Formats: sequence, structure tokens, C-alpha cells
Amino acid sequence: MAFRQALKLAVCGLAGGSAAVLFSAVAVGKPRGMGAGDPEPRWAGPEAPAWAERLRPGPCNGVWDSNWDKREPRSLINLRKRSVETGEEEIATKLDNFKARATRHIFLIRHSQYNSDGCLDKDRTLTELGREQAELTGCRLASLGIKFDKIVHSSMTRAIETTDIISKYLPGVNRISTDLLREGAPIEPDPPVSEWKPEARQYYEDGARIEAAFRNFIHRADAKQEEDSYEIFVCHANVIRYIVCRALQFPPEGWLRMSLNNGSITHLVIRPSGRVALRTLGDSGFMPPEKITRT
Repeated sequence: MAFRQALKLAVCGLAGGSAAVLFSAVAVGKPRGMGAGDPEPRWAGPEAPAWAERLRPGPCNGVWDSNWDKREPRSLINLRKRSVETGEEEIATKLDNFKARATRHIFLIRHSQYNSDGCLDKDRTLTELGREQAELTGCRLASLGIKFDKIVHSSMTRAIETTDIISKYLPGVNRISTDLLREGAPIEPDPPVSEWKPEARQYYEDGARIEAAFRNFIHRADAKQEEDSYEIFVCHANVIRYIVCRALQFPPEGWLRMSLNNGSITHLVIRPSGRVALRTLGDSGFMPPEKITRT
């Protein structure tokens, strides 16, 4: 029906001398790339996560969500409680009080090479090369001349040991350990890979935790923060790749299309407006070629 109406419109447009309407008619009906036999998107129906709504075909697909972290001023105040006397003036004041003013710089560091033969996490310690990589990463971070505010690291052994070495180059920087940043399976990748197929339960459990890590650590600055902050997060490849996809509002299923070297640095910038930029992804150019690994 939609196509017939569009075709009728095209005929009328051509009669009036407008050939451009014909091309508009071709696109009516289904989104580009969605044919009659094409499958529905992975996330569809009432069970789809809120952040996956934009993955559905529609006019809003691909549009940046400026309130992705739910920290826009208007989402932090109750507009129903505005004063009848002051009206919009009071709202403007409240909005200004909740407005972010500082920029957050997020440095995501992948742990160094570790002994993958260990059966338990405590046995998966850094290799000798891994310790050298951590030294190089720490030296690189120190050479930036930045006053880092804190180091948040995964509670897994390889991340702790990587942080221990990096911290030698950044004396006085506060350290925080968290289970949220532990390695896991964030979401089923698309396209799938044959050599790595976790059980559905692992996606269910790890995915919720890693999504919680994203929501807890990746957001615009608090309104009370007056100066730009520089924060280091030492964690794992799957976690970092998922965070990058979510922060840039790319389809999170594409996380496995990226690759990160051990000890590499990924730099995200979150502006007061909520806009996010990726400065570097998996930078390891500060390491000699013979020291670079991806295990």
C-alpha cells in the first residue's frame, strides 16, 4: 500500500516536472538494505534492551542520542515541581546547576601478556615479556606529562600485576579495584566466530556485569567537577572493545571486529555536552615490534 501511494505521488510529481520525487518513491516501504526476505535485527520485540532500540530500522537509526548516559540536565530535575511564580527562570537556574563543565579523559589499558596455561586466575600471572610490556606502557603514560586522577583496575591477577608495574611510573595516583571490569563475554558477536563460542548463560551473566561497568564508569563529568579529569582503567580486551562500541553508539555486537595488543592504550574523551570522541584505539606504537603481542 505504501509503495502504491508513493508511486502515485511520483507520477504526480513527474507531471509537475519534478523527476526527484520518483527517486524518493523507491525508498518508501522498507529501510535501505531490508528486503522482503531479510531477517529481523538481533534485538527486536519487547525484550530488547533500552540501548538497543536505535538498532531497529527506522527514521532514528544512526542518530546520536545526546542523553545516552541519562545525565543531561533536563533528565536530572523534576520539571513538574517548577514554581508557578518564577516559572522558566527557576528551571533555567536548576538546569545550569546540573550542567557538566569539565571533560573526562578515559585511558583504557589492556593488561600485558600473561601465562594462559594457568588453570586458575591466580596462576595466570604475567610472563617476562608481559612485565616488559607493562614497563613500556607505564613509561609511555608518564611521558604524556598528565596528572592522572586515579587508576581503576580489574580484580583479575593479570590486571593487578599490570597495574602494579604501571603505578611505579605514576606515584601517588590512587588505585581502585573492581570486579565489574573482569574479563568476560559481553554480548554475542556479529558476525559469529567458530573458534570462540561461550554458552548463552555466560553472555547473560557477563553481559550484565560489563554493561554495568560501562554505565558506572563511562559518562560525562558530574556537575560538581570543575577541572578536566584523566583516569586510567586497566582491564581486558573484551571489556574495552565493548565499552568503545557503547561509548561511540556503534552496534555493540561489533566488538569482536576490533583487535587490541597487550599493554595497548585506548583513549576516549567525554565532553560536557555528552559527545564522545575516540582519540586512540589500541595504541602500542611506543613498543618495539618484537615486544608486541595480542595473547
